[in-house]
Amino acid sequence: MFQTQFARPRSGGTEGGGDMKVGRRLAVLLAAVAVTALALIGARANAAPAHKGSAKATTVRIWTDQDRKSSVTKVANTWAAKTGANVDIVVKAFPPTQDLSKVTAATAPDVVLAPHDTTGALAADGLVQQIFLSKAVKKQLPAWVLRSFSYGGKLYGVPTQIENVGLVVNTKLAKVPKTWAQLEREALAFKRKSSDNLGIAVQQGSGGDAYHMYPFFSGLCGYIFQQSKSGALNPHKIGVANPKFLKNASLVDKWNREGLINSKVTSGTAQTAFLGQKAAFWITGPWNSDTLKKSGLSFRIIQVPKIKCASVPFLGVQGFAVTKFASDHGVSSLAKDFVVNYLTKPSAQLDLSQASGRYPANTVAGKQVHDSVLAQFGRAGAGGVPMPNIPEMASVWGDLGGAWVNATKGSGATPARTAFITAARNIAAKIG
Repeated sequence: MFQTQFARPRSGGTEGGGDMKVGRRLAVLLAAVAVTALALIGARANAAPAHKGSAKATTVRIWTDQDRKSSVTKVANTWAAKTGANVDIVVKAFPPTQDLSKVTAATAPDVVLAPHDTTGALAADGLVQQIFLSKAVKKQLPAWVLRSFSYGGKLYGVPTQIENVGLVVNTKLAKVPKTWAQLEREALAFKRKSSDNLGIAVQQGSGGDAYHMYPFFSGLCGYIFQQSKSGALNPHKIGVANPKFLKNASLVDKWNREGLINSKVTSGTAQTAFLGQKAAFWITGPWNSDTLKKSGLSFRIIQVPKIKCASVPFLGVQGFAVTKFASDHGVSSLAKDFVVNYLTKPSAQLDLSQASGRYPANTVAGKQVHDSVLAQFGRAGAGGVPMPNIPEMASVWGDLGGAWVNATKGSGATPARTAFITAARNIAAKIG
């Protein structure tokens, strides 16, 4: 019912003819025979894959990556068996969406694995189709997750997996904090025990890391773009230096003086410190689940406690979208049935979650996750903010990360208020 391949034309075969001349009657007879033969062939091929030129297209081509190949194949094959359709699984480098704008119609996918932050560009270019979910399905997908695949108030994809950072606590070195004040107190007390210890092991480095720093940014009431009630983002309403955040910015200066957070800490430094018990707190995500399991350490994973506002993380959401090519191939209804009605099911999402090591978007599936580490990371993402999925976000990462670097580099740091106002101005100038 399925076929794995890297690329394959959807239609094949060429027509040709000799240069023999025939009489008028013979030509008519031959034409009639040809029409009859083609009709018979068409009837036989009625259930054949669309790329074989069938009268009724039944093959849905799906682009996925190597990591999800087996799980997508399993899920798609189960759906195909129930519907009588065929699926053609094509493995592409991640993210598969990067090839959509340059693919030919003959080799284009009908369904594509998509990171949510590509939604804006794909929708603006008309490469993906709007989809609609039932109320029953929406009840199983948190609103803050659904927003990840929304653009201009319309939904363009189904979220299936979520990833985010959490606060990993070494429970032998510190108590699991219930408040920000407790976290700050515990982290600083541990740091003072040795000059080699870190307060909170959160990666930045010289280039900055706005993603890992986002819980602190949101906790100080920062945001990237203003959002309408429908979920649409306004790139000209930038919240990097909004009044509430600036009112709280002096806390960043305090953290810098205390050494609670230091921008010199890199990804490697943070991991080594936590695993070597030189840090009691580490900001990381499910990509380090195996590392944590093998560490031999006793730990818990929670969301960073509320500072002034909820200290929610950025969400990276992966899902599937129906491409414009599905209509060209005559399988739009089938593709939408697979994405909208099948990939939203808890069983399908659980299969994808287990294969990718990422938390399922479906809340019913989330309750069935038996991996305790993954489940804890999933809970740490509650209420998180999907990374803005509009193209203008590309103008934000560098300056926002740079503001944190400049404000938390220890001696000679730029006052946080100045650092973030400068970042906001630079971002606005880039967006125009």
